[in-house]
Amino acid sequence: RRPGNRPHRGARSAAAHPLSVRSGRLAPTSELIIVAVQRFQAQVPALAGLKLVAELELTGGGLTGPERAESFRIEVPGPHVSEGEADDARITLSVPRTMFNLLAEEGGLADWKDAFYTDHLKVEGDPRVRRLLGKAIERS
Repeated sequence: RRPGNRPHRGARSAAAHPLSVRSGRLAPTSELIIVAVQRFQAQVPALAGLKLVAELELTGGGLTGPERAESFRIEVPGPHVSEGEADDARITLSVPRTMFNLLAEEGGLADWKDAFYTDHLKVEGDPRVRRLLGKAIERS
C-alpha cells in the first residue's frame, strides 16, 4: 500500500483529523513536520529518546526533480521545528513536497521505507547517524 491508496475505515471528520488535506484545511508545514516526527517516533520507539538535529529539505519540483527547496531545522526530542537551514544538522533529509505531504498525513513506517528505497527520500550526512537510524528502523 502507498500513501493516498489506503482504504478508509469509515468517514473521518475534520475535527478528528484537523491537519488533513481532505478536510479542506491544509496545515502549515511546521505542523505537518511535527505530526510526521511524532508518528515516526511512535512507530520506532528506539528513536524516541534520540537527541539529534536534522535538516528537512522540501523540494518544489514534484516527484520529477527539484526546482526550489524550503529548508526546516528539526530538533528531537521535542520535536522543535524552525524554518531555515540547519547549520548544526547531523543529517539532511530531502523529499519532494508532494510526497512529504502524503507521508506526513497518512504514511506509516513502511511508506517511509518505500520512499527511501525508491529514491523519493534522500538521506545524507554523518554515516554513523545514518547507520544508527537504519538499524533502529529495520528492527521495528
